[in-house]
Amino acid sequence: MNTEIIPAIDLRAGRVVRLAQGDYARQTTYPDDPAALAASYAAAGARWLHVVDLDGAHAGGLVNLTVIEALARTGLRVQAGGGVRVVADVHRLLDAGVERVVLGSVAIRDPARVARWLERHGGERFTIALDTRWIDDRWMLPSAGWTQAEGRTLDELAPWYAAHGARHLLCTDIERDGMLAGFNLALYRHLAKLAPGLAVQASGGVRSVDDIRAAQAAGARGVVLGRALLEGRFTLAEALAA
Repeated sequence: MNTEIIPAIDLRAGRVVRLAQGDYARQTTYPDDPAALAASYAAAGARWLHVVDLDGAHAGGLVNLTVIEALARTGLRVQAGGGVRVVADVHRLLDAGVERVVLGSVAIRDPARVARWLERHGGERFTIALDTRWIDDRWMLPSAGWTQAEGRTLDELAPWYAAHGARHLLCTDIERDGMLAGFNLALYRHLAKLAPGLAVQASGGVRSVDDIRAAQAAGARGVVLGRALLEGRFTLAEALAA
């Protein structure tokens, strides 16, 4: 089983940033130009790029669309989201050259609407993002850039989306995101049993190439790399070789 290595760029006010555990007050801003960084990932052998519009995720709507459009011109296949709420947002991203639209809050709040989009455009054009936090012995699904509590759980929605045409699922253990603490492998083993028809992308906490190998062994079909690449803990070439 091949595992796709997917470098990530999180955008806030057009800049490359990372948040710790999704906390907008705990932001690290990097000097890299987003398009130049993406081009360097393409030159190193990446095929995909994961892009999050953090401004859009928090406020709703596509705030950094111009930057996302520039990233889609770098030769990488882009999956992007953050703030997608209505079908017009889906069309704007697809028209900007995005290959897969990432759906987070709307996928949690309005599965029926997302199911219509899946039926219309096909499961390959979307990545369902069910980022999760362990609360009261359940994997809960906060929304709006992880700032608002919701009532639905991962165990409810992951198999639901598998049954309604989704093909790709991105799942982050929020407590590990940006913390360089390693993946929550138990979460990905759980997802492999819960929704075996979904190609799961692991995200949040990778610190070494050993974490990439471990995620693959746990059933992940993709690994999203953010802070570890930005801070040079290993190179993209080393990640691809893993």
